[in-house]
Amino acid sequence: MAEAPDLTREQTAARLSGPPEQRAAFLREIADAGIAEAQALLGQLLLDGNGVAQDASAAFGWFERAARQHHAMALNMVGRCYDLGWGVAVDKTRAAECFRVAAARGLPEAQYNYGTALALGDGVPEDKAAALALFERAAATGYAKAINHVGSFAEDGWAGPRDMGKAADCYARAAEGGDFRGCFNHARMLGNAGRVGDALLWLKRAGELGNARFVSQALAWLADSEIPGFADRGIAALKEGAGC
Repeated sequence: MAEAPDLTREQTAARLSGPPEQRAAFLREIADAGIAEAQALLGQLLLDGNGVAQDASAAFGWFERAARQHHAMALNMVGRCYDLGWGVAVDKTRAAECFRVAAARGLPEAQYNYGTALALGDGVPEDKAAALALFERAAATGYAKAINHVGSFAEDGWAGPRDMGKAADCYARAAEGGDFRGCFNHARMLGNAGRVGDALLWLKRAGELGNARFVSQALAWLADSEIPGFADRGIAALKEGAGC
């Protein structure tokens, strides 16, 4: 982050390394001074309730202020707020436009979000070929979520011929990169290849990283799976990882 007014880079870093409440207070101070990075970070703290009372509406306001200074991640977060109704009414069209502009500035997270909007026709006309191109751009930077989506496109043939080898490689890379869906998809591929023991390790990892909604959906899929061991040991591994 840029140095705060009247502070050296080292002094700024020291203030940011303090307890959550002190870090939030410091960010508010320099956000008020107009530093876009601080405004974006403060918005995230307010969204998460980290060191401050959770306030999605205030978070949206800070993201907007930073976005007006051409802060790409803040613009992406304005899009997320519109997309999910965080502190503002849901507006899928505005969300997609925010993602589009931030993606054009080279932000992998925005490329992934805009690609998702295009893949689903969410706020924009559906265009799976354009979506894949964006996922591939984000994947080239190592963004694990996008790598997983490139794998899904290869597995299902959504914008070209099916390529199971490419899908398996992408899922493995996404899993290694820490994407919980990538972990699950990698486990599926390993299970289908007869490597159930290895698959169970990745199912456990998927449980550790995944949110509650994902875990619920994954458990339902495993219960119906014909892969040997997935309906019992696979469920146990995922639950162990999720702390269920």
